Amino acid sequence: MIKAIISDMGQVVLWFDNSQFYRRLSQFSSFNEKQIRQMVRDHFDLIELFDKGQISPQEFYTKIISLTGARLTFEAFQEAYCDVFSPNYQVIDILKRARNFCRLVLLSNTDILRFSFIQQRFPEAMIFDSLVLSYHVGLMKPHPGIYQIALEAAQVRAPEAIFIDDLEENVSMAESLGMATILYRPETDLEKALTSFGINLSPETT
Repeated sequence: MIKAIISDMGQVVLWFDNSQFYRRLSQFSSFNEKQIRQMVRDHFDLIELFDKGQISPQEFYTKIISLTGARLTFEAFQEAYCDVFSPNYQVIDILKRARNFCRLVLLSNTDILRFSFIQQRFPEAMIFDSLVLSYHVGLMKPHPGIYQIALEAAQVRAPEAIFIDDLEENVSMAESLGMATILYRPETDLEKALTSFGINLSPETT
């Protein structure tokens, strides 16, 4: 019996588009959007350090500015970096209904800047009973340890959980640990998928 849903945030509960960040940086740099995108991809270890909470927001800002030559303040950088999200209201509604019958745990690779922004800008997405965030625990999906932390937060065993994510490698790890999984895409009928696992999505009655 499924007792918990463990869900990703980005491209599931919230859409995001990092090209907006690259485009904004290019307005303050001699490099164009495409070049900045490639720079960031070539230095993905920097993103991982930030997502694991191993460098501070100020250090992250300094390194990105040094890399791209962009000339903007920390405050302007923070706005450009964080304001790339929009709500997926359909998923939010489905998960809110599912919460009437099972626990919801957020399992997200994220950093303190973006998650703080999300909490303030999108309170309607804060529907989870527990949060497992990479920058809090020092691990990122698909490391098996972060899934175990999420299961403990959900207070369930792996066969009692459904994991939802948009990346195949993250879903594959969850499957290998014994969880049911849903690989989420924009065209996914999440309500149908959850119902097929026995999740009751009817409005709670009293």
